[in-house]
Amino acid sequence: MSILTILFLLLISTASEAQRRSSNISLGSSLTLTSNSTWPSPSGVYAFGFFPQQVNNYAVGIFLPDKTVVWTANRDTNPTVPNDTVSLLLSPEGGLVLRRRQGQDINVISLSTTIALASMHDNGNFVLYDSDSRIIWQSFDNPTSNLLPSQRISNGQEIFSSASETDYGRGNFRLKMQTDGYLVQYPINTPDIDPYAYYVQKPDGAVNVSLNLDSDGRLYQLNGSLPLRNISNGRLPTEGYINFMRLDVGGIFRIYSLSLGDLNLTRRWSYTEDECVPKGICGINAFCILLDNKPDCQCLPGFFFAKSGNHKAGCSRNFSAQGCSKTDNRLNCQKQKLPLRFGRRSLQDSNMALIRFGKNMVPDIGGDSDSKTIIKKEQRMDILVIGIVLMSIGILALSISVIFVRQKEKKYYKIGKENGDNFVEGLSLQVFTFEHLSEATNGFKEELGRGSSGTVFKGVMQQKMVAVKRLEKEFTQGEMEFQTELKTIGKMYHRNLVRLLGYCFDGDNKLLVFEYMSNGSLADILFNQENRLSWEERIEIARDISRGILYLHHECETQIIHCDIKPQNILMDNKWCAKISDFGLAKLLKQDQTNTYTEIRGTKGYVAPEWYQKQAITVKADVYSFGVMLLEIICCRKCVDWSMSEEEAILEEWVYDCYVTGKIGNLVGDEMVEERKMERMVKIGIWCVQYDPSLRPTMKKVLLMLEGTVEIPIPPCPSSFLSSI
Repeated sequence: MSILTILFLLLISTASEAQRRSSNISLGSSLTLTSNSTWPSPSGVYAFGFFPQQVNNYAVGIFLPDKTVVWTANRDTNPTVPNDTVSLLLSPEGGLVLRRRQGQDINVISLSTTIALASMHDNGNFVLYDSDSRIIWQSFDNPTSNLLPSQRISNGQEIFSSASETDYGRGNFRLKMQTDGYLVQYPINTPDIDPYAYYVQKPDGAVNVSLNLDSDGRLYQLNGSLPLRNISNGRLPTEGYINFMRLDVGGIFRIYSLSLGDLNLTRRWSYTEDECVPKGICGINAFCILLDNKPDCQCLPGFFFAKSGNHKAGCSRNFSAQGCSKTDNRLNCQKQKLPLRFGRRSLQDSNMALIRFGKNMVPDIGGDSDSKTIIKKEQRMDILVIGIVLMSIGILALSISVIFVRQKEKKYYKIGKENGDNFVEGLSLQVFTFEHLSEATNGFKEELGRGSSGTVFKGVMQQKMVAVKRLEKEFTQGEMEFQTELKTIGKMYHRNLVRLLGYCFDGDNKLLVFEYMSNGSLADILFNQENRLSWEERIEIARDISRGILYLHHECETQIIHCDIKPQNILMDNKWCAKISDFGLAKLLKQDQTNTYTEIRGTKGYVAPEWYQKQAITVKADVYSFGVMLLEIICCRKCVDWSMSEEEAILEEWVYDCYVTGKIGNLVGDEMVEERKMERMVKIGIWCVQYDPSLRPTMKKVLLMLEGTVEIPIPPCPSSFLSSI
């Protein structure tokens, strides 16, 4: 006998033993929403009952201790429990129903046979019996989006993804074990034919094929009772773990492990990491592109999103459709017709698609052609009249305002070419004279702080507070940093970056004018016990900072390495929104450039190791600095503090020691913080300060981890790789 056959026989034996372990639910038993009670399996690993469905709603199903849902009732219609539901009841009449205050009961499971007994088994199978103890229904025969150990998708069956991470209704993708032996994935509501398939496992001549999952996470196919093919590598730990397969919301099936000790859910295997693979993920007339390995949906040229805020709902055209005519030689009737489906953009190849759309962008308003023509003519006339009136008013207002401003403030803005008013072209920034800024700051009297390249003063301009930064280094270095700041932030705008309003370049005087940040720097707050913010406020600040860095790294026209991320360069506005400042040391990369070699920049304690090792510098240098600062945000102390004991002086070393010894509560002292939340933030910080840049996550991944949308694996010791050198 082959090894696979022996394992299969062991699986049958194990499954039979698990099937015998069950907890029975007798007629008349009930669960209520308010009591938060369940019908658990004997070991308590699985439970049948109510679980959260979207916001302030519930559904009925089977779930694990961490509330991971593995089976959902009524998902093909509407899994949401009505608001007037009183209880989940195994009625004396032999039905499993939702009892409501008013109206008829709702069947949780519709059967033609009367139920005599229900049972929640230790293998996750919920079973209903008749009066002769025969099985009349079981969840293992009716999978939804998950496959548990010893469960199978039988020949001809399919499972469906959930609608979203919080909506367990039927979603957009399906995995089908076809009667012809093929295991195939399709978008929902498509025929079972090749053009719609995006994952195919051939049967090798077998037809009576099923998809099975072993307890160690091994996903395999059987031809009847004979082993056919391994799909996943398997061999995952089983003691203290539950391994299961799930067809995820995005249309990819994966193997997960839940540690029953700490309830940590970990992704173990996926048949692909390319999340643009599933066809239809972006809806019609849209295409999928991977941004930091995450799918993003974008509309084709000439189209706009059909539903604002929902980029996966497809796109609609904003131009009139031009039909194909066999008698019109100007049109090529072999082109693809709308709607276009299953689009994706790959940055790894040079394939090209040409999209043609209407030049005039006339909306398609429906109706017959004559009425369209009349409406269009009337619209054009109305637009013409309104346009002329508005243009006249605008010109008059502009003329008056220009005359007024020139008469009142022309002495402030008149700088000749010899003084550098065209110093940086293409920026819509206000140009000031040195006299104007000196007057605005009352002779540079009130100092707000000192940055890496100058001193910042408080000023008032047009009854608004501003911050004026005066560069104070020698001319050559000052001019270089001055140009860097202008070129870097002059064209940028993001809610988590301090906004540049204008500049002055007047001989040796080089100044920048910024928006005023009324609540000072993060350092003022973080290292002052009197100003200490709550845990949630601090973590929200960390998210703000990560969004700003993400913009610099991935969303700007030119990729930017800030080079000096630290609490002193994080400023707080009047709404306590964190914004990144001080771009005097920023390093701009060309569009096709991913790294650079340059002299050491930044502040000691926050500088990434690769600066000292003369390695290529990438955006991961900022990730390291952010990681150090995140640990400071968690602990409310500086990264290096020699007033503390030797074990605690270097923050990242102390944090990792507390993490591996299970003493992370020491990091926040007497502050009451949920340990699970704190451990998550500590793990993020440790990943960011890894000495090897390739081990650090991108800022996109960091933000997703901070927002709690991705799993965080156990981090290694930050300096572990150095021990092998």
